[in-house]
Amino acid sequence: MNFRHELKHVLSYADFLSIRPRLSAVMQSDEHTINGIYEIRSLYFDNLSDKALREKFDGVNCREKFRIRYYNGDRSFILLEKKTKQNGLCSKVQAVLNDEEILAVANGTYDVLQKSNTPLVQELYRKITTQGLMPKTIVDYKRIPFVYAPGNVRVTLDYDIRTARHCTDFLNPDCITIKAGDAPIILEVKWDAFLPALIRDIVQVPSTHTTAFSKYAACRIYG
Repeated sequence: MNFRHELKHVLSYADFLSIRPRLSAVMQSDEHTINGIYEIRSLYFDNLSDKALREKFDGVNCREKFRIRYYNGDRSFILLEKKTKQNGLCSKVQAVLNDEEILAVANGTYDVLQKSNTPLVQELYRKITTQGLMPKTIVDYKRIPFVYAPGNVRVTLDYDIRTARHCTDFLNPDCITIKAGDAPIILEVKWDAFLPALIRDIVQVPSTHTTAFSKYAACRIYG
């Protein structure tokens, strides 16, 4: 498991307009975007006692959360992800779900996952059956992603964060979503061993502040 550094900053709209062209001048846009942007839909899991949510609020040093995610409305390619945070560093492992597994999650018929040969899918199944993990909330948002090879840097601008009230039908394109309150624009910076000075200078916007903002937590307020 490879851990990476991660910083988040809250941006004003003016900062967003200012920093986007500066990032695009020195970084490359992620190749999977459409006109520099992609839309993300995630389905987050938690247990009956909201373990992942409570550990986030309590600042637990070592924690994890599971989610299912797809991009730009393309339901033919859906990822299961587990994100782990430990000692301030983050790691993410992924597995592609097949059609049968996707429908199993959508329908709540999880026994199908038990047949998987993929370790991450097996782990999700174990935690569904032993820890009571279940789908909790949908998180939708738009992302403008940039990449920079030295340091394996990834900088993203996330905005228009939305959620579905009391709905976890993540396959339904017509699922009604609402804006997640006053959720801000979030600048995320991720890197491996070092953050190049060029990128560090760009993302150090004087009016910003570091935040522990969680899209999952922001959306859980509504369901």
